[in-house]
Amino acid sequence: MITKTILSLAASIIKFIFIYLFFLNAYAETVNKKYEPDEKGILALMYHRFEENKYPSTNIRIAIFQKHLNIIRENSFSFLNPKNFELEFNKVSKEKKILITIDDAFSSFYIHAWPILKKDKIPFILFVSTESVGKKGYMSWDEILEISKEDFVFIGNHSHSHEYLVKYKFKKFKEDIIKSIKIFENKLGYNSKFFSYPFGEYTLEQKKYITKNFDYAFGQHSGVIDLNKDKYELPRFPINEKYGDLERFKFLINLLPIQYKDIIPEEKFLLDANNPPKLVIEFFNDQQKIDKINCFSNEGGEWKNSQLKYKENKIEVIFTEKFLPRRGRINCSMQDKEGWRWFGSQFTLN
Repeated sequence: MITKTILSLAASIIKFIFIYLFFLNAYAETVNKKYEPDEKGILALMYHRFEENKYPSTNIRIAIFQKHLNIIRENSFSFLNPKNFELEFNKVSKEKKILITIDDAFSSFYIHAWPILKKDKIPFILFVSTESVGKKGYMSWDEILEISKEDFVFIGNHSHSHEYLVKYKFKKFKEDIIKSIKIFENKLGYNSKFFSYPFGEYTLEQKKYITKNFDYAFGQHSGVIDLNKDKYELPRFPINEKYGDLERFKFLINLLPIQYKDIIPEEKFLLDANNPPKLVIEFFNDQQKIDKINCFSNEGGEWKNSQLKYKENKIEVIFTEKFLPRRGRINCSMQDKEGWRWFGSQFTLN
């Protein structure tokens, strides 16, 4: 009897230690690492339509897209293969990497951009919303399966409905994501490790659910990925006709990350009671010249310089007006001897 009691107690202790270590490791993956001054980062580009010229806010002309690829090569930047994303994300990137992402799987991508990317074996992630597959203007599953066979192509999950998911009750949100995962598993044989929030919008509760089903998630706020960024709030630069001119493109692909330790609030969904938010950016103790960082936001519906209060290793952003529906944005930049640095954040409004 005593032996059984001892064995039972020992088993309980071992179980407790296992659970403790599991949560310790899980927590370790979410906390920031140390400041890395040599980090050049991963710059993700986000495209949608190609040669659909009646949609300038989401379209890029294929001749311009080809020039974008040439500019990347001329700068001797490497295209990041998504299969190496985990390795590159978790180390100091001493050379700039470019990650191409395409949202929505429009037919125009398959017709115009895919032949170029295939010919040169340029890696990318194609984010697919499962409900639209096969509909007019969208790729079919046969086409998606065709391109997924290439070792430089990854298919990412972009939800099922591609609706404004922040408007959904949490139960409905879960049902949407679960449905997309099941369709991925049925059609492709797996669920993707990559997720892209439709419109870059999410609540904290939704983000936490995404962390249970995916390894990485991308938004639509601008910035450069570094090893200290939240892997479920990864930034991308949107590229379209309006913001895709060559001079802007040359500027942004040379941007470097602004690393930070934490950003508060973690909740990016604003109600009237917390609009405008109390935004605090915490930096690492050994970071220099954070007082050289300037920010600008679209508070009040118009882009303007933000009021900043510098306190030791923190910057408090003081918004004087509410953000207007549906999205509030803030971008911060600084110039040092290495070049221009950048990061952005996006809020979604009820």
